[in-house]
Amino acid sequence: MSKTFYIETYGCQMNAADSEVVAAILEHEGYTRVEEKFEADVILVNTCSVRENAEQRARGRVQGFAEVKKRRPEVLVGVMGCMAERLGEALFEQEKNVNIVVGPDAYMKLPELIERAARGERAINVELSTTETYPGICPSRVDATAASGFVSITRGCDNFCTYCIVPYTRGRERSRPPGSVVNEVLALRAGGCKEVTLLGQNVNSYRWRGEGGATMDFPGLLGVVARAAPDTRVRFATSHPRDMSDNILRAIADHRNICRHVHLPVQSGSNAVLARMNRKYTREAYLDRLRAIREILPGCGLSTDVFVGFSGEREEDHRATLELLEEARFDAAFMFKYSERPGTVAARKLPDDVDEETKGRRLQEVIELQGRLSLESNRAEVGRVAEVLVEGPSRRNEEEARGRTEQNKMVVFPGKGRRAGELARVRVKGCTAATLLGEIEEG
Repeated sequence: MSKTFYIETYGCQMNAADSEVVAAILEHEGYTRVEEKFEADVILVNTCSVRENAEQRARGRVQGFAEVKKRRPEVLVGVMGCMAERLGEALFEQEKNVNIVVGPDAYMKLPELIERAARGERAINVELSTTETYPGICPSRVDATAASGFVSITRGCDNFCTYCIVPYTRGRERSRPPGSVVNEVLALRAGGCKEVTLLGQNVNSYRWRGEGGATMDFPGLLGVVARAAPDTRVRFATSHPRDMSDNILRAIADHRNICRHVHLPVQSGSNAVLARMNRKYTREAYLDRLRAIREILPGCGLSTDVFVGFSGEREEDHRATLELLEEARFDAAFMFKYSERPGTVAARKLPDDVDEETKGRRLQEVIELQGRLSLESNRAEVGRVAEVLVEGPSRRNEEEARGRTEQNKMVVFPGKGRRAGELARVRVKGCTAATLLGEIEEG
């Protein structure tokens, strides 16, 4: 039976965390993870379906494994994650290299699926669960030298934004037991992690219900995690504006090891577009949450997601988005143009009626505006001293180190030999729109 495996991961941090869950499951069954695909008996590709280009990248990799199978026909190729869930059996027809298809809630069945595939069967399990959270699995870190680690606290999503495939590929929302979350955080800490990020499609709506009527919400979980690992930075992603309560913000304020950074996707600045997206908040409500963040957490870093060209978006809707960005003054943003995803409410009921040229032009306007705002935000940091968690050497210059402030701003500074996980006091001397440039502050 195959005993070595190789994993490639595409998409969000949730997928990165899931790959570590899969690695732990297979290692418990006696498999060994390898770093080179040509050494593997089982090749797994963890996929994303949120945007079309993410699926195309994954498909390209799966097709590329034909080279491996040509050398060793017995090698098994598996597709995991959201694309596997979305396409199911069709993947066997569309991608001739594929032997295994497994959805996000079926990873415990993966060893059995590998055995079936080794016998020449089509091995598939894309059943969604209302209970599976992998509470007894301590993930196996893919990069044991990384300063940061990810811990999933919820799975699935109940928001059903009209453009989003996630509720259909990851199922309904459910929360992990707090004890399981804390144990995983402590395991990461023991393994050398200096920072953990709590993950979920909407972490704000975390709500665990135990036996005997015990409950815990997200502010409670933040406090439990922060107290359990007081020397570890704590982050979280992603938040939904509707559920970003003052109690969450006060929980952050109460614990110095919870990073002062909130990623709060806005998606659009137009109430009409937000309604068609089924985002369940208005522009005014969103801006109220930003005001609360800045009042309760002065100096908090803020970032967002925004995309242009959704169904029915007019020029006045686009201008409303630009105006919101000006008012919000985010430190950073992930910016996209809308791509219709099969299986969503929007694909079934809302026309994709903004042409590609208009989408491209609107996206460029958003990018240019946010670039200016990000540069202004970073210029305000010049002269200040920041505590930076080192992530490793700079990607452009090995004589320099890179790391992040608690506000999630990237800093590059002279620091050859600085190891991932070290904390450094850095005085900011300059910046670009994306990066702070600094020097070690002595003393």
